[in-house]
This record gives sequence, structure tokens and C-alpha cells, in this order.
Amino acid sequence: MSLPEPGEPAADPLDRVPAAPVPAVLALGANLGDPAATLQAAVRELAEHAGIELTGVSPVAVTAAVGGPAGQPDYLNLVLSVETTLTPRQLLAACQAVEQAHHRTREVRWGPRTLDVDVITYAGLSSDHPELTLPHPRAHERAFVLAPWSWLDPQATLGGVSVAGLAARAADAGTVRRLPGAQETGTGAPTP
Repeated sequence: MSLPEPGEPAADPLDRVPAAPVPAVLALGANLGDPAATLQAAVRELAEHAGIELTGVSPVAVTAAVGGPAGQPDYLNLVLSVETTLTPRQLLAACQAVEQAHHRTREVRWGPRTLDVDVITYAGLSSDHPELTLPHPRAHERAFVLAPWSWLDPQATLGGVSVAGLAARAADAGTVRRLPGAQETGTGAPTP
């Protein structure tokens, strides 16, 4: 299957090639192995991917596991802002390739993992496709995504609502804290 030319409409919005770079937000999390090193490597790998330009990296958050089996180690989480010329489906594939490079397995829903990379938003696109729902269907209720995103971009909104406000109201808000020694600004590579 060939993709349409940039700016040309596609039958499936997930295959629409942007005419110019568009903004997207990605959320990364890890709680197995060396999560700090994994996140640093994943940020670098995504930034080096053709069609993805890294525009911001949040401070690293330490969060309790949400859902899934009990007794999981805490997660390290961060949020990236990017500009991309990839289609939504291509961006998802790039994220999944980075997960696979870090030995991500999908055995238990919300179970422990070496790396999780989610596409949270893509150029304001709404999609109910089971392969890629946009914006991410649970992002609005997850402080482990919302808090680092608000640290990166205090003016960010999701569905017209302040991301910082959503983070403060999320059920897991009390489990999110900034990693000690983590960067204070929203640009550059994470420094856990």
C-alpha cells in the first residue's frame, strides 16, 4: 500500500502525510531493568528517527504503578514534545520499534515493562481506530502522563482543558513526584 503525497488526503486519517511538520506528544515509562538509562536511550533513539524532531523533554517523574498486578516497582515517566512529518501510523510504528529495541513484551495488561511509549496527541487529530486512538483514551485521567506534560508545557491543554488542572484532579496525583536531581526545564535530554 502506498501513502499519498504530503498534503494529499488519505482515506484513513492515520495514513495522512502532513504537508509540513506537525506537533505530537509522546509519553514514555519504564519500571524494569535500568529505567533511567532506558528512558535516556529511548529519547535519543526517537530524536534520531527520520521524520521526528524533538522539541522538548519533561523532567522525569517517579510514579507508583497504576492498574496491573500488585507489587510492581515504581515507574520513571517523562513526556516528549515533537514535530513530525510521519503519519500517525508511522509515528506509532516508530514508537513501537523503540519499545521492541528495549525488549518490551506485552504479556500482562498494565504489567511491569522495560519501556512503554504512547502517542498521546498528534496535531489535534481525533481517532477512534482500535490501532491508535487519539488523543490517548486514558491520558486525561493519568497524572503520571499529565504531571510531566504540565512540567514541560504549563500552558498545555487536552480537549480544551488545562493539562495541569487535569493532573491535579487525577486519581493517581498523589503518587507522582519529580525525580530528585531531574532537570528543571522542559528542554534537552532527561538527566536522572
